[in-house]
Amino acid sequence: MAGYQGRWSGERAVSILIVGGAGYIGSQTAKAAARAGVEAVVLDNLVHGHRWAARWGALVEGDISDRAVLDRVFTEQRVTAVIHFAAYAYVGESVQHPRKYFHNNVVGTLTLLDAMVDHGVRDLVFSSTCATYGEPIKVPMTEDHPQKPINPYGESKLVVERILHWYQGAYDIRYAALRYFNAAGADPEGELGEDHDPETHLIPLAIGAALGRAPELKIFGTDYPTPDGTAIRDYIHVADLADAHLLALGRLEKGDKALALNLGTGTGHSVREIVAAVETISGRKVPRSEVGRREGDPPSLVADATRAQQSLGWRPKYAGLDAIVEHAFRWQKKRA
Repeated sequence: MAGYQGRWSGERAVSILIVGGAGYIGSQTAKAAARAGVEAVVLDNLVHGHRWAARWGALVEGDISDRAVLDRVFTEQRVTAVIHFAAYAYVGESVQHPRKYFHNNVVGTLTLLDAMVDHGVRDLVFSSTCATYGEPIKVPMTEDHPQKPINPYGESKLVVERILHWYQGAYDIRYAALRYFNAAGADPEGELGEDHDPETHLIPLAIGAALGRAPELKIFGTDYPTPDGTAIRDYIHVADLADAHLLALGRLEKGDKALALNLGTGTGHSVREIVAAVETISGRKVPRSEVGRREGDPPSLVADATRAQQSLGWRPKYAGLDAIVEHAFRWQKKRA
């Protein structure tokens, strides 16, 4: 995979800093960086990340809001680029506790950005989200879709995107804002996977129900204007997300100043299709019940990722639903 190659200073390779690198996507990206021969340092407060997942690169336990920790890392590790995953990401919680989300996701990121500027670090890949778009006007959604978030989580990510725009002009910060759709799957080699508490993602919830480790799956809404009445989402494999981050860092190193890119497959799958895939791959029934729609859940969210394909030369290697579900099931099953 052609991507970020790192730069050299004296006799020692300089590092990329992966903030939130002990989490679901961050740890997969750290592994991808190691495979590409890039030295990485992981910074994580371990609130939602896991020490066992920080296996590729040195782990520094700390928070992005702690300027002293950031100064030490930038100085001692000779960091030259940052990949930023650290954020609270539960939509419902963000509605109930917006101050928590704006303090962590926005104020924390400002502290990180100021440390970057002061230490002369210019390249940042930012974990953004399709939640910045809000209710879809047209599907599939391009990067030109209006950004009108409907929850504080999406708003916090959009605020950071706007801050990056202004920091780029004033301080020459080069950035890529990668707007994920539904991250899913697990490490194809079985070393990493989802371990959230609470778990809110559909695929691990369906697998947990099939394995008898979780309550029956609730299907929220069966009267959507979709072919089978259930909501449709674009699921993107976590390993493909990791590759995209390194490719984006490579583009920044080559001189791109500002990128905003959707990451998805361009294909949507309904809740019923997910359940059917889990049942086929696991050989077990998924206990489930049908309940009413959740407020704010649109019928369909599907990415147009053409721009990422053109800008990065990125193509999802695991675009099929079966591969995503199979890798997730293998991960969950072995964790008995």
